[in-house]
Amino acid sequence: MKKIRLGFIGTGNMGQMAHLRNYMTLPHCEVVALAELRPQLAAQVGARFGIPEVYHDHEELLAKAKVDALVMIQPFWIHGGLLPAVLAHGKPIMIEKPLAHSVEIAQHLSDLSAKHHAPIYVAYHKRSDLASVAAAEKIREWKASGKFGQMRYVRVTMPPGKWDAEGFASRIVTDEKYPEVKNDAPPAGFDKDGAHQNFLLVNFYIHQINLLRYLLGEDFTVTTADANGQYMGIRSASGVSGILEMAPYHTTLDWQESALVGFDKGYLHLDLPAPMVLDRPGRLRVFEDLGGTETPKQIEPVFAPWHAMRSQAANFVRAVAGEKTPLCTAQDATKDLEIARDFLHLQQKGAGIKLSF
Repeated sequence: MKKIRLGFIGTGNMGQMAHLRNYMTLPHCEVVALAELRPQLAAQVGARFGIPEVYHDHEELLAKAKVDALVMIQPFWIHGGLLPAVLAHGKPIMIEKPLAHSVEIAQHLSDLSAKHHAPIYVAYHKRSDLASVAAAEKIREWKASGKFGQMRYVRVTMPPGKWDAEGFASRIVTDEKYPEVKNDAPPAGFDKDGAHQNFLLVNFYIHQINLLRYLLGEDFTVTTADANGQYMGIRSASGVSGILEMAPYHTTLDWQESALVGFDKGYLHLDLPAPMVLDRPGRLRVFEDLGGTETPKQIEPVFAPWHAMRSQAANFVRAVAGEKTPLCTAQDATKDLEIARDFLHLQQKGAGIKLSF
C-alpha cells in the first residue's frame, strides 16, 4: 500500500487525542497538513506531531495542500454548514459521530457524498474494536449456518461513567477563544425542548444505536420508548427482539458498557472499554451449548492490544486505499438518526417525561 496523504482539520480535544495521535502511529499514512482556527493551538500541535504544513482553515488547506483524504473533527451540530463545500472536492472524509443532529441534514450530506463521489465515514469507533468485529463475524457465521438455531435477542447496555479514562491528559490547550461558528438549523418536527432532547440522545447514545444495528446485521424499528428515558425496545427486520438500556445506573471511576446476543443454543457477550482507553480492545465471551453428546463450552478469544480508536484510524486508511472495512458510511449513519427521531416521537406520545441521563 502506498502511503495515504492525510489533511487534518480540527485539533481540539477529540481531534488531538481520539484521532490525530492514532494516525501518527500508522505506517501506511502520513499527516501532511493540518488546519485549526486557533493559530497558537495550530502551531503547537503541528510542532508536537511534526506536521509540515499548518493552515488557518479548511479552505486554505484544500487550496494549497496535496492530500488524498481528510479527517475533520468538529462538533456535529455544524456539519451541515461545514461539510458541503468540502465534499465538493471529492475527497474521502472521516468525521466525528453522529453524521448531523437532524435527519434532514444527514440526508442532504449523504446525497452530496454520493454526488461528489466523496465517501463520508462516521467515527463509530466501536465498530472497529477488535472484539466487536469478531462478535459481528461470529454472529454472521451462526446465522448463516443455522447450527446454533435462531438469533433471538440482542441487548446493549451503557451506564454513564468515566468515558474519557484520563485520555485527554496530554492534550495541548491554549487560552484562545474559539471563533464564532454558525450552528445548523434544529431538527424538524420538534419544539425547542424536543430539539434539546434529540441533542442529548444523539450525543450520548447514537453509538449504541449504531452498535445494535452492526451486531444485528440489519435494521430495526423502535417498538417501545420508556417514558423515563431508561430503555428503548426494538424489533429487527427479521423479527429479533432487543433493548438498549441507557442509564440503569451510573459509575464514577469505571466504564461498564456491554452487549449480549442470544441464539437458541448459545450466546455472545461483549464488554467494551472506555472510549478513550489506550492499547486495550474489548473482551468477547462465546458460549456454545448444542446439547446431546456435545459438552457446552465457553471461548474467550485473545486480541492484539489495539484500542478501538487506533483500529478505526487504520480502517479509514484502508478504506481510502479501496479496501472493505466495518466503517459506517453516511447513508448508513442516517438510519441511526431516524431511529433516534422515532424513539423521541414515540416517547412524546406517551407520558412525555424527559430523558434522565
